[in-house]
Amino acid sequence: MEKSQERLKVLNRIAEYEKLGKFNIDVEDDKPAEEIRPKDVDYVNKKLLSKFLTFLANKLGTAFFESMIKKNKFIIKEVIGLENVADIKTGAIVTSNHFNIRDNYAIFRALKPTFRKKQFLYKVIKDSNYTNFKGVVRLLMRHANTLPLSTNSETMRRFLDGISTLLKRGEKILIYPEQSMWWNYRKPRPFKPGAFKIAVNNNVPVIPAFIAMKDSDFIDDDGFPVQEYYIKFFPPIYPDSSLTYSENVKMISQKNYDLWVKHYEEFYGEKLVFSTASAQTEQTKELV
Repeated sequence: MEKSQERLKVLNRIAEYEKLGKFNIDVEDDKPAEEIRPKDVDYVNKKLLSKFLTFLANKLGTAFFESMIKKNKFIIKEVIGLENVADIKTGAIVTSNHFNIRDNYAIFRALKPTFRKKQFLYKVIKDSNYTNFKGVVRLLMRHANTLPLSTNSETMRRFLDGISTLLKRGEKILIYPEQSMWWNYRKPRPFKPGAFKIAVNNNVPVIPAFIAMKDSDFIDDDGFPVQEYYIKFFPPIYPDSSLTYSENVKMISQKNYDLWVKHYEEFYGEKLVFSTASAQTEQTKELV
C-alpha cells in the first residue's frame, strides 16, 4: 500500500524539528484556533445539557475506539504498573507521551480498572482541537471530558479553577507535558512545566505513564504499520513539603522525565539520543 503523502510530510517535519530542538511545536497542518471565551466551556459539567452531551460523547467515543480495536486498527498489547495507581484515592495528574489521537483513550482504557463506577479520565487539550472540528468529532472534542486551553485570560482562570475542583473531587486529569502531538514518535521529548505546576498548586501526585510501541503485522489507512501499544504506569510522584514551589515543580518534572528515559532505553535497547546536541539540555532549560 502506498504511504500517505500527508503523513510523510509530517514525519519529515518531525525530523526537521528534532534537529532544530523545537520539541514542543505542532507538526500537523492545523488551522488557527478561534478564541475560546469563558461562556463557551462548562469545565466541571454543572449544566444539565453539558452532562447529557458528556454522556453521549463518551458513549460514541468508546464505541468508536473499541471498534478500531476489534478491527486491529488500534492495538493495546500490554499494560503494566496498575498496582502503582490502584491505591490512589485523591485526584492526580497523569502524564503521558503524545503521539496519536488514540493515546488518550489508550490511557483511559488502561486505567479504567482503577476507576470508580462511571468515572472517566479528563484530558487537557489545545484550543484548536476544541474549536476547529465539526460533526461527531466536534462533539467528542468538546464534551468527552475535555478541558481546553485558551488564549483568553478569563477562560484560563476558569480552566484552572475547574481543574482544582475536579482534583478535589478525586478525578484523574491527563496532561501531555511534551505539549504537541508528534505522530508515532517514540522518544520522550523535553517537558513544558504546566502539568507539574498544576500538581504542586493543588498538592496532588503526578502519575507518570509512558506508551512504548512496536510495529504490528497490520497496515493502517495511511500505509504504515499499526502500532502495538505497551503502556507502563510508574509510582506516583508527590510534592515534597520541604521544598519550595519552584523546587517541587523541577523535582517532579525531572523525576518524571528520568523515569521515561530509563524505560525508553530499557524497552528499545538503545540510549536516548536526539539529532541535535542542544536537545540534551532542553529539559532543564524549559523549567527555569
